Amino acid sequence: MRSTQVAIIGAGPSGLLLSQLLARNGIDSVVLEARSRDHVQARIRAGLLEWSTVELLEEAGVAARMQREGLMHGGFDLAFGGGHHRIDLRGHTGRSVMIYGQTELQRDLVAARESSGAPLLWQVSEVALKGFDSQAAVVGYRHEGETCELRCDFIAGCDGFHGVSRAAVPAGRLALYERVYPFGWLGLLADVPPLHEELVYARHERGFALCSMRSRQRSRYYVQVPTQDQVADWPDERFWDELARRLPEPYAARLVRGPSLEKSIAPLRSFVAEPMQFGRLFLVGDAAHIVPPTGAKGLNLAAADVRVLARGLIEYYRSRRTALLDEYSARALGRVWKAIRFSFWFTSLVHRTEDPFTQRLQQAELEYLARSPAASRAMAENYVGLNFD
Repeated sequence: MRSTQVAIIGAGPSGLLLSQLLARNGIDSVVLEARSRDHVQARIRAGLLEWSTVELLEEAGVAARMQREGLMHGGFDLAFGGGHHRIDLRGHTGRSVMIYGQTELQRDLVAARESSGAPLLWQVSEVALKGFDSQAAVVGYRHEGETCELRCDFIAGCDGFHGVSRAAVPAGRLALYERVYPFGWLGLLADVPPLHEELVYARHERGFALCSMRSRQRSRYYVQVPTQDQVADWPDERFWDELARRLPEPYAARLVRGPSLEKSIAPLRSFVAEPMQFGRLFLVGDAAHIVPPTGAKGLNLAAADVRVLARGLIEYYRSRRTALLDEYSARALGRVWKAIRFSFWFTSLVHRTEDPFTQRLQQAELEYLARSPAASRAMAENYVGLNFD
């Protein structure tokens, strides 16, 4: 039987970031991932990092390429009613956000882990978490045809919404909260210059649209679609035409079109599982919570979980004190629910609804944001990420 201090289930950004922070503090870990390296590396995900996430990546020693290639944004545009209003993030909060694709971040984290020589096992199957409510946590798994067991002090479940970590918790010990939205986002990735130097969130009577980017030459665009739509329903020409219709004329006129590199439809949901700790098992990121992509909180919430958990583990191995580990769930959930609230509000503000009453409320709220420095400041504060307690 193999032994380590921390078993990390999942080699996405949260699992690898945690492993990197632990390694820099002399704490051993083994990372187990069900998928192949190529599959995980190819996933198209978020591209906006809160400043606290940027600082955590710097602390982990994996920020060099991000600092060279990432795009710093000090604001974003809200387009509605044929015009637009800029939310001045830097002016209201003194902070910015970083545009750096999760695909690139994943590459950086994998490279750091592999260069260290620390264990990172791909295509692991039959993962079973045992004894996390006792003094002898064990992870069973199969790798390269061999049945293995890993004894550990703690287990970090960083394996996403469909992973084994949350499923290992007896059902009666979890409280689940969920809101499923009646629409999705159709996303298109293309090697074309971005529409605007900053992100543009557009509310239109035909539906929501978002104009984002991954670099100065690669753009990521989204349009709101019904949940029953399929990617095959949306050839490139239809997508570009629909996106242009949902943008104010000055934006639509400078939209550069090109062949899609990737298209996908993402359903929208809010989900929280409480608590996030069960003895020696800690749920991290999407294993415990999901937010709509409006406002880009998903990856940043996972990084916030990692920050709290890493500090608890570091304290434990330095002094054997468990105070921070014991507070993990409460501290993480305090931030999670604030982000859930903001994402729900922002999603409700900019997406098309059939209800005329809600439509008028959306218009009134957007006009209030455009005219009230206090309202814009509150939005900016939530968008860049709330301070840690």
